[in-house]
Amino acid sequence: MRRAAYILLFLLACNFASGQQLPIYSQYLYNKFLINPAVAGSDGYTSFNLTAREQWVGYYGAPRTFSFSGQGRLLKRSWSIRHVGNGRQTYRPKSDGRVGLGGYIFSDKNGIIQRTGFQFSYSYHMWLRNSTQLSMGLAFTGYHFKIDEKEINFENANEPWMNNELRRGIFVPDATFGVYLLNSRYSVGFSADQLFEASLKVGDYAYKNYKLDRHYYLFGSYYFELNNRIDLEPSFLFVMSEQLKPQADIGLTYIYNQAFWAGLAYRTSGALIANVGVKYQNLFFGYAFDFTLQEIQRLTYGTHEITVAVKFGDTSRKYRWLDRY
Repeated sequence: MRRAAYILLFLLACNFASGQQLPIYSQYLYNKFLINPAVAGSDGYTSFNLTAREQWVGYYGAPRTFSFSGQGRLLKRSWSIRHVGNGRQTYRPKSDGRVGLGGYIFSDKNGIIQRTGFQFSYSYHMWLRNSTQLSMGLAFTGYHFKIDEKEINFENANEPWMNNELRRGIFVPDATFGVYLLNSRYSVGFSADQLFEASLKVGDYAYKNYKLDRHYYLFGSYYFELNNRIDLEPSFLFVMSEQLKPQADIGLTYIYNQAFWAGLAYRTSGALIANVGVKYQNLFFGYAFDFTLQEIQRLTYGTHEITVAVKFGDTSRKYRWLDRY
């Protein structure tokens, strides 16, 4: 039992050394769906996004995250005959364009802990007045949670922990809820992740809970249109949990002709984030570099994040999607 307690403390120390249980994204503005299921289909387009993040490059055991996501909206394209009484019939759309669907697969490694899984999201969109949209979303998450035994050495080859559930890996179900308010000028979102708190069994004989805390995200941004080609977008992301102290990203992005952007942000945990991106037709490429202001920066080459995305349904007219539903 004492050895099991030591193992549990070791897991907690490794997993929380960086102050995080869930991946932290620096380019969340360009794929908010990864942190809020209500975003699925909110802009009316169908998009696919690939994100690769290497945190603290050069530091052994640092977090590493890969994700591939897709999301879109059910459009008003199909019609059906409906009976309306007195033998009359009428054509009505099968869908009123209010439902969004999305999902992603991911692989996340943080120290000796590995998570590989998926998420499926359902969202519902409704209009407030003429140009503001309120969206609500719910997502189911499932992932394989395991400990990499290659990273741990035991003097006793018969150590019971070497054959327990965490070493072999277990399936963990969980859920996420989100709300998203979108306008042609601003966006605000709130989400709660790990609602079930994913209680895990540590060992076959010591049934103690390894609790994954709920995480809460609040983000927002606003567009200032300086002229027909140049926009400025201030933004913020606020993250907290029962374990993670409140952390905020505060940034400003320069956007040229909706085809090039460059931004700088400050993370209150002690980091500067620079990001650049470019759009070519319906393809998007983004890169972010995190420079931590903590001592660990001396041992690393910084944090690097690359995003590649493709979006279908775009037009030359900005916010044309507002008229499509």
